[in-house]
Amino acid sequence: MTDDRSATGMISMAERNGTEAGVPRWQQEIRRAAETGIYKIRGGGAGRRSLFDDLLFLGASISRYPLEGYRESCGTAVTLGTRFASRPIELEIPITIAGMSFGALSGPAKEALGRGASAAGTSTTTGDGGMTPEERIHSSQLVYQLLPSRYGMNPDDLRKADAVEIVVGQGAKPGGGGMLLGQKISDRVAEMRTLPTGIDQRSACRHPDWTGPDDMEIKIMELREITGWEKPIFVKVGATRPYYDVALAVKAGADVVVIDGMEGGTAATQEVFIEHVGIPTLACIRPAVQALEDLGVHREIQLVVSGGVRNGADVAKILALGADAVSIGTAALIALGDNHPKWDSEYRNLGSSAGRYEDWHEGRDPAGITTQDPDLAARLDPIEGGRRVRNLLKVMTLEAQTIARACGHNQLHNLEPEDLCATSVEAAAMARVPLAGTDWIPGQDRS
Repeated sequence: MTDDRSATGMISMAERNGTEAGVPRWQQEIRRAAETGIYKIRGGGAGRRSLFDDLLFLGASISRYPLEGYRESCGTAVTLGTRFASRPIELEIPITIAGMSFGALSGPAKEALGRGASAAGTSTTTGDGGMTPEERIHSSQLVYQLLPSRYGMNPDDLRKADAVEIVVGQGAKPGGGGMLLGQKISDRVAEMRTLPTGIDQRSACRHPDWTGPDDMEIKIMELREITGWEKPIFVKVGATRPYYDVALAVKAGADVVVIDGMEGGTAATQEVFIEHVGIPTLACIRPAVQALEDLGVHREIQLVVSGGVRNGADVAKILALGADAVSIGTAALIALGDNHPKWDSEYRNLGSSAGRYEDWHEGRDPAGITTQDPDLAARLDPIEGGRRVRNLLKVMTLEAQTIARACGHNQLHNLEPEDLCATSVEAAAMARVPLAGTDWIPGQDRS
C-alpha cells in the first residue's frame, strides 16, 4: 500500500477485512483506525443477512386454485407516473435499473445497462453526474436523476429524459453525501461534472435550494414546467422514516415514490454509514404502503422499492407487500460480469478477490465496469453485457410469475400480504404477516 492510498482512506481489501485468524473483526478495525487515522471507505451494500429470506409464500392447495404455468398467462406490466404526467412510463415488467452514475461506472457499462433494460421492456436511470449520449440512445425509457450535487444537470437533458427522479437520499447512506474518488474522475467525467480531473469529489447531503417539503413542492412544479408536464416526477428517499417521508413526498406532488433500503449498494462511502445508518428494505415497505393508503392514493401514486433485490422471489415478496415495482443495482452489475471469477488473479493484485464488492471505488476494475480506465473499460462489450442484463431481468420476471401462479394469481400485482408468512419474529413484525404455523402478527393487538 502506497502512502497516497493511505492518505485518501483507500485501504486494501486485506486491511479492510482483516486477515488475522481468530481475531474479531472489531478488534482488527480498532487497530486499523489507530494505525492510519482515517475512517474506512468502501463500496457495496450492508453485509447483513437478507430478511426477505425469512418470508415464504403460501402456495395454493384446496383453499386456493393454482394456475398452470405453461398454459395460463400472468401479467407483468406496470405504468409509473399516472398521477399528473401526460406521458407516464409504461413498462413490460416491474423491475427497473436503479441509478448508477457515469463516473462510478464506465461508459460501456452504462450503455450495456440501457441495452439490457430496453430489451427487457423496462427503464434504466442515469445516476449522479448527468446523461451520456450512449445511455440515452440505448435506453428506450430513461429516468434522469436530479441530485443535491447538480453535477451535469441541464434543462435540455431533463427534456430528453422520460422521467425525472429527485434524489433526497440513498439507502446506503441516508443523510450523507456521495463520494467519487479522484482516480475515477477522468477528463470526460470532470467535464460533465465541472470538476478538476483526478481530484476526490464529494456530493452534498442535501439539496441547496430547499430546506423542507414546502420547498420541494416548488421544485417539483419547476420541473413540471421545464418538461411541459409530460414527464413523471419521482422522489427517492433512503429508508429511515418511511411513513412520514412518503406522506410528505405525496403532498409535495410526486407521481412516484422510490424508497431505498439499507441493503442498497453504493460506489463509495464511509462503512459506518453502510452498516449503521438506515433501516432494512423489508422494514420500510409496509409503512410506506400505509402512508399511501392513509392518503387514499395507493396505486394512484406508484411505489418503487430498491435495496438488496437479488432474485424473482424478492421481487414477488416486495410486490405482495404493496409495491408497484422494484429497482436493482448490484444485481445488474454482477450480471454484467463484475467480480467474475475469471478476473480473480487481477482482483487479488488489487488486494481484493472475485466475489467481493467492496472495491468499486478503487477505479481499477478488471471487468471494465466500475472504472474510468479506457483500457479496462474496453474489456466490456456493451452488446454482450446488455444481453446478460436482459437475461437476468427475464429470469427474475419468470421466477416472480411462477410464484404468482402458484398462489393463484394471473397478475404479479395481485399478490398480497395474505400470500405470505414469516419464519422469524423479526420478519413477521416488519412485513406484518403471520409467523408461520400461527395467526400471530408480532406487534398487533390480538384482542
